[in-house]
Amino acid sequence: MNLAEQPRDDVTDVAARPLPRAPERPAQAPRPLPLVPTGTPPGPPPAGTVLPSIGFLCSHPAHWLGLGFGSGLSPTAPGTVGTLWAWLAWTVLAHWLSPAQLGGLLLASLPVAWWASTVTARHLRMADPGNIVIDEIVAFWAVLWLVLPAGFWMQLTAFVLFRFFDAAKPGPVGWADRLFHGHGGWRGGLGILLDDLVAAFCTLLVIAVLSAW
Repeated sequence: MNLAEQPRDDVTDVAARPLPRAPERPAQAPRPLPLVPTGTPPGPPPAGTVLPSIGFLCSHPAHWLGLGFGSGLSPTAPGTVGTLWAWLAWTVLAHWLSPAQLGGLLLASLPVAWWASTVTARHLRMADPGNIVIDEIVAFWAVLWLVLPAGFWMQLTAFVLFRFFDAAKPGPVGWADRLFHGHGGWRGGLGILLDDLVAAFCTLLVIAVLSAW
């Protein structure tokens, strides 16, 4: 076979065909940032957290309650400031409400505090923010209601004991704090409340022992 009879490797007459397009993937919604398990770590806040502010306080009813009507915005010791606010509010309410009415208010405050803690923690993107003080408020109200009638010095003793148990978290208080630590949602909201309620129980137990002497 001579060169003229050989097939030509010429593809210039072949029509160009476009390559098939790959199917487009549906746009995925951005994943929510995970909750940061620590409450108030030293140094800069972890990535994804929301710093509480006046604007944050006013942006949702749960924030008002969760941050103790602004007492949780204190830059130092928000738990102590929130407990002081609880003491002052209780003193004012005691002039207007009977012990039975105060007990009804306390009972109604528990589920409200659970809801406010859950929503506020989710919006702050932290599992147990130190700025949430509704747990201290409700727990200390429980102490004050159960020591009625009590004078100033007894209430001051209850305040000091409650702050010690809530801050140091010895024994059962620490166990309650670790039980739901790092959880989000309703379990996380319950965890925010639980250790303060146990701290209130320990406070009442010590007061009962001191009163028995």
